[in-house]
Amino acid sequence: MTERATYATVYLGAQLSPTDSELDLDWADGAGDRTDDHEFQVPTDDPREAYLEIQAFDVAEYGHEVLVNGEPLSGFDIPPNEGWQLWTDTVTGVDLREGTNTLAVSRDTDTDDAFAVGTVRVHWKEPVDAADDSI
Repeated sequence: MTERATYATVYLGAQLSPTDSELDLDWADGAGDRTDDHEFQVPTDDPREAYLEIQAFDVAEYGHEVLVNGEPLSGFDIPPNEGWQLWTDTVTGVDLREGTNTLAVSRDTDTDDAFAVGTVRVHWKEPVDAADDSI
């Protein structure tokens, strides 16, 4: 079976923080402890080997969650790092589905961490019919 790799890009542009500990960022909207759900499309009923790349700024603690379709990924999702980082994480513990999916980030409220998330790119492989002319 032939497969192709594809992806969806989701811009969050969100700062997650307690109300008394916000970062001074003009490009990130305040999200509090959880971003809104951001939608992205998966055009196949058989997405495989999914992973995501997340741009994060000034993460100080472990424990923050990436949520796909309302469910947290398994394991830790965004490691601590000063300044910018691009982190890759497999999509495990949840499934992508054909059609509309959602992505959100939730802050660990047991910490006073304030951080921001820019763009998230969700990748997957999908089967391709040998007669498909779009390859």
